[in-house]
Amino acid sequence: MEVLVRLAGLLALLLVGTGLRYAGVLDAARTELLNRAAYYGALPALVFVATYDQAIGEVVSWELLVAVLAAYLGTAVVAGVVHRRRSPSARRSVAVVQSYHSNVGYLGLPVVAATFGPRVTAIASVVLGIGSLVQVPLTVILLVSMNGENTEGALGRHLRSLAGNPVLLALVAGMTIGWFEVGVPSPAATALGWAGSLALPLALLCVGATLQVDRAAIDRGATASVVALKVACMPAIAWAALALLGVNAATLTAGVVMLGTPTAVSTYVFATELGGDAGFASLNVFVTTVASVGSLTLLIELIGTTV
Repeated sequence: MEVLVRLAGLLALLLVGTGLRYAGVLDAARTELLNRAAYYGALPALVFVATYDQAIGEVVSWELLVAVLAAYLGTAVVAGVVHRRRSPSARRSVAVVQSYHSNVGYLGLPVVAATFGPRVTAIASVVLGIGSLVQVPLTVILLVSMNGENTEGALGRHLRSLAGNPVLLALVAGMTIGWFEVGVPSPAATALGWAGSLALPLALLCVGATLQVDRAAIDRGATASVVALKVACMPAIAWAALALLGVNAATLTAGVVMLGTPTAVSTYVFATELGGDAGFASLNVFVTTVASVGSLTLLIELIGTTV
């Protein structure tokens, strides 16, 4: 019940963001400012604080890497089969990539940090790093190849943006300090902790302010398939892979919850840029985000009774 109440609160804050957009309070410029505050400030602070004082050997493992890869690639393959006959290609490509491309940054990590302890949050930060390095190139490749777009240099451009990703840089910095056991001055750690605590509310307001429903793009069957694959199939594959590899409870919890998050808002951007059905993409982001409140509640409760 406590988890349900907490996630219901997250949904409420998400809807506040949507309401503020319709009221004209969170216009495009203000939403961008909030987004920058979350992306360049709060999220990197959360990742750094979660990892700088952890023993790296306890949060990074080959089993975690294999399981995360299995979840992404396995879900992509299943999605390709499920949506193989969907047309046009612009809609089919979006349906496939939105079935695995997860909101591990703006929703996943903050939710884990608000629900579990430091060790699970540190492992979730590693999942975020692996996921970012896997899903962005995979999404670009699939959209370009399935839509036949003339987007020369698209993959290289997005890979270069990953190199300067502040969240990934914070992960590397935190893990490096943890590896060498250098430590961080207490005032700095406290300040970063406060900054990191803002990650979840800022992220939810930003996501809420960007959620839109294009009535003309409604395709109930396609959207239902995306929702089922994203919030049910993908965490199930992750859970099976992690369990088969015999990981500890903290790793299992972090992996399943992170990969059970809804479709990332960035997929709408990718779809718009790379020939996908942008209206359909926006609808799926909205529906998977709302559906994830119930699915994440169930996942967290199930994990609590099995680990």
